[in-house]
Amino acid sequence: METIDQAFVLGKRAALNWMSAFLPDWTMVFVSIIISATAIVIFGPVTMMYLTWFERKLVGRIQNRFGPNRVGPWGLLQPIADGIKMLTKEDIVPEHADKFAHFLAPVVIVIPALLIFSVVPFGRGMVAVDLSIGILFFLALSSTTTIWIFVASWGSRNKFSLLGGMRSVAQMISYEIPMVLSVVPVLLVVGSFSTVSIVEAQSGWNWFIFTPWGIAGFLVFFLTGVAEVNRTPFDLPEGESEIVAGFHTEYSGMKFALFYMAEFMNAFSISGIVATAYLGGWQGPWLPSWAWFFIKTYALVFVMMWFRGTFPRLRVDQLMGFAWKVLLPLTLANIFIAALWLNLESPKNNLISALVLVAIVTIIYWANRPEVPKKRIYRYAYED
Repeated sequence: METIDQAFVLGKRAALNWMSAFLPDWTMVFVSIIISATAIVIFGPVTMMYLTWFERKLVGRIQNRFGPNRVGPWGLLQPIADGIKMLTKEDIVPEHADKFAHFLAPVVIVIPALLIFSVVPFGRGMVAVDLSIGILFFLALSSTTTIWIFVASWGSRNKFSLLGGMRSVAQMISYEIPMVLSVVPVLLVVGSFSTVSIVEAQSGWNWFIFTPWGIAGFLVFFLTGVAEVNRTPFDLPEGESEIVAGFHTEYSGMKFALFYMAEFMNAFSISGIVATAYLGGWQGPWLPSWAWFFIKTYALVFVMMWFRGTFPRLRVDQLMGFAWKVLLPLTLANIFIAALWLNLESPKNNLISALVLVAIVTIIYWANRPEVPKKRIYRYAYED
């Protein structure tokens, strides 16, 4: 379906040429910015609304329930009803809370979630800004979420909220390190930080996930992304069964909805970047490029939601140990494997790299295997 993509690009250029005939050259930059910003601002909240509907339907199916089915056909208008409810609910602020921090955190946390969409290539020629440092831009913005979660917890003046914020800082900083290192093999092979260049390097069926280092990098990048957006089983900052609701305990109404919006938009953007880096992005036969991108992205979102209906929450020691003892050494080893794959002749590169990867995974497993306790032998008083 390259003809459809080419028609889209040609139509876009024709529209810009037509506008440039009536407008000064300097105004074209502002018009382009306004169009891109408007599309992102509309797309982000709409995506969030219907991801909530999709998750409620999916988890309901897993738990043998119907999910939303009252408002509109198949419950499709339920997100709109929820949005109206959030807008009309009372905004309650604790008496001793830091009013400024309590207000600022949910407002600012949405901004990075929206800005990340600007470097996501939704299709051929469908990226708001093709930055030469697109991946760095994504990593930098995604890491700022930690700050505003902690600001929200501190400003609430609630011990449960503060505990959730401290957990969030420990978790997200720990998982950011393997997340950054998991992308290094892609940058090493492509030689560019641009998200568009990364997709173009996977033309045809040369997706990076079909290489040994690509499989390892994909798994690490996706799992660390799930941890970054506080999704199950890495949802310790929102441990409802342990710390009431974590960092957003003292939030209600639209402020709570903004945290919810940021989480779901981040889940979509993380899935989009993972699809871009390892699954070929918008590359694929027959269908339009944007269709391939959304199929891959929503498949990863589906897996995230499947996790929620399947896995229990990790303990904090398990969560931190998994980041530092498993993911970090695996990402460091994967950089070496990618360099080895890049410098060996095909098809030996895949075989040798796979053997090295299996050996390293085996070593990591044996180094972290759980200790099986010895069988206890009880000695009763009457046996003396």
